[in-house]
Amino acid sequence: MIRTVKPKTAKAKRALKERDPKLVENVKQVLFIPGQTSNKLLHDAMVDLSALKKPDIKRFDRKNNIRPFEDPTPLEFFSEKNDCSLMVLSTSSKKRKNNLTFVRTFGYKIYDMIELSIVENYKLLADFRAKTFDVGLKPMFSFQGSAFDSHPVYTHVKSLFLDFFRGAVTDLYDVAGLQHVISITIQGDFRDGEPLPNVLFRVYRLRTYRSEQGGRKLPRVELQETGPRFDFKIGRIQSASPEMEKEAHKKPKQLETRSIKNVDLDTMGDKFGRIHMGKQDLNKLQTRKMKGLKSRFDQDGGKEENDMEEYLEDDEDALNKETNSEEDTYGEEFVTAEDIEEPSAKRQKKK
Repeated sequence: MIRTVKPKTAKAKRALKERDPKLVENVKQVLFIPGQTSNKLLHDAMVDLSALKKPDIKRFDRKNNIRPFEDPTPLEFFSEKNDCSLMVLSTSSKKRKNNLTFVRTFGYKIYDMIELSIVENYKLLADFRAKTFDVGLKPMFSFQGSAFDSHPVYTHVKSLFLDFFRGAVTDLYDVAGLQHVISITIQGDFRDGEPLPNVLFRVYRLRTYRSEQGGRKLPRVELQETGPRFDFKIGRIQSASPEMEKEAHKKPKQLETRSIKNVDLDTMGDKFGRIHMGKQDLNKLQTRKMKGLKSRFDQDGGKEENDMEEYLEDDEDALNKETNSEEDTYGEEFVTAEDIEEPSAKRQKKK
């Protein structure tokens, strides 16, 4: 552990303040360390990996005699001294040839480690001679293989590469900055008890062309391999302890998102609100807007329609029975001309 000295200058104070814990941590720096048995291939491979990670890198030129799985103390010392939470150590031996050890730390202590050996099928950046992408851009990732979500070893590999090339966390995105894709593929299928297949590491650059259907707004996209190209063979693995993993996954209370009542978020980050409304009385619903359609203009028409409906509902047999039951009073009410008395003469004179 490095002893802490009280800073005497403003520059030293700013440097120590940058290392203090923060709610939102700085971008993770990567330290590339050549081992005692490193060779030219491993040196070129680390140079190409550092080109993908620039500018958040630091690289040693001198070789260091470090055995990470036997004694990780030198790695913890380098992590604290250089303020780097990611490290890559290159070693080569007869048993483990062309070996890269990826190390992650938490609180300047070893969090986990994994060995990835470079198989003969490799190709460096200098071998492609193609136009690369700009420095400092975040890559897009493509993980091909269901084992990246189910198998613990390949889940560890996926988490490592996402953490390695994560970069700065931001909410601002520009389509022009999406220039390259890192594709990681599992070479073939496997069953339990069989050797784990290799991990294929490929880097592609996006090239856009004008399409016949979409024009400039919806161009045609093609992938051009720019390198580096590596086939990694999985070696030794050291996972994080449950206590350290629990401590590393803690989130400060200031960054916890408070749940808002009746507001939900879907997987794409879109907000959906829920509104609770009272019971509606449809009889009071106003649907008439024209003056001629108001209710006062069709009240009589409504009565006639009701009478017509009642008439149609009556049974014909019931109506016939009512007509037959009535008595015929035609003869009693009939009066002839002889039954009428003539008026007297006196009455006519008076008139």
